Amino acid sequence: MLDLKQYGIEMWPKEKITAFRQALLDWYDTNKRDLPWRRTRDPYAIWVSEIMLQQTRVDTVIPYYERFLFHLPTIQDLAEAPEELILKLWEGLGYYSRVRNMQEAARQMVTDFEGQFPQTHADIARLKGIGPYTAGAIASIAFGLPEPAVDGNVMRVLSRLFEVNYDIGLPANRKIFQAMMEILIDPARPGDFNQALMDLGSDIESPVNPRPEESPVKEFSAAYLNGSMDKYPIKAPKKKPLPVSYQGFIIRNQENQFLLEKNTATGLLSGFWSFPLLEKGAIPDRQVSLFEVAEELVQPDSRQSFTEGYGLTVDWQEQEFAPVQHIFSHRKWQIHLVEGLAMTTQLPSDKELRWVNVEDFHRYPFAKPQQKMWETYSQNK
Repeated sequence: MLDLKQYGIEMWPKEKITAFRQALLDWYDTNKRDLPWRRTRDPYAIWVSEIMLQQTRVDTVIPYYERFLFHLPTIQDLAEAPEELILKLWEGLGYYSRVRNMQEAARQMVTDFEGQFPQTHADIARLKGIGPYTAGAIASIAFGLPEPAVDGNVMRVLSRLFEVNYDIGLPANRKIFQAMMEILIDPARPGDFNQALMDLGSDIESPVNPRPEESPVKEFSAAYLNGSMDKYPIKAPKKKPLPVSYQGFIIRNQENQFLLEKNTATGLLSGFWSFPLLEKGAIPDRQVSLFEVAEELVQPDSRQSFTEGYGLTVDWQEQEFAPVQHIFSHRKWQIHLVEGLAMTTQLPSDKELRWVNVEDFHRYPFAKPQQKMWETYSQNK
């Protein structure tokens, strides 16, 4: 086990740990949120919720969770689902590698565990897309195993409890918090203990405007007692996402169908359908408005590039649209829309393209940037 003293962390004696567990769980029993995934011990349902909750707010996840389990109620269903269905069910949640990894993990379970969820921490951790946090969460909540689930909320609480002088944003430091949790976790109620810390960290001990006076464990918190709450947790600011501009083409034909293109490349938004996009490059590093950027980047040569790449004769419209913005973790897209009426409809065979009626859009998975493109276009028509 990791020697925490070498990191300047002195853990509590057993009696204090027992009292801490009791105070935390008493608070949780009274204040825990009524969430659909807390009404089940089904590891499949718990797994779906945990993956969805990564990088996503609880209130956003609930309808996605319920819809996903309605359409794909079993591991076998997920393993056999068409890619377009799982992307459609995940549409708008972002971080789409999560659901692709889930399908790979479901196929692993079909192959290696006869379609059943594995019941040991080691086997759970072997599944595609399941890291230490998720493995600990499923093992503790679904199977009652005393395994820590260390996420950002938990690290924030622990940082304040013990005045931990290590950056919670550095992956190398996660082992410190993991070792602390292995000592603190309640072996009788490990799932509730993990969830109680998560709830505490996401609400009372939130990163913005915490309410330490309301904390059920404030008398255990060194940062609270020493007046150093504003110092913890230690976390270096994130790098800003790189701004990149795109030209988006809203092309309709004379039957009022719109041109959609499937992203067949690997990587970001692979497998999704979109209005055609042409990357224009990084946005100049100077203070300009979005409209100025759009005006600079939307040049006749982009229309010419579209004409050459898609083999269509297009009557370009002069309608102006507000630039569309979408922020990923590492990229900030700015999309300027241009509208065109296709005078020809024959499509090239080297791209996956379709003319689609608006009433059929619901059949195609659209990622958030494409949804925003359509909203912007529709609001101006």
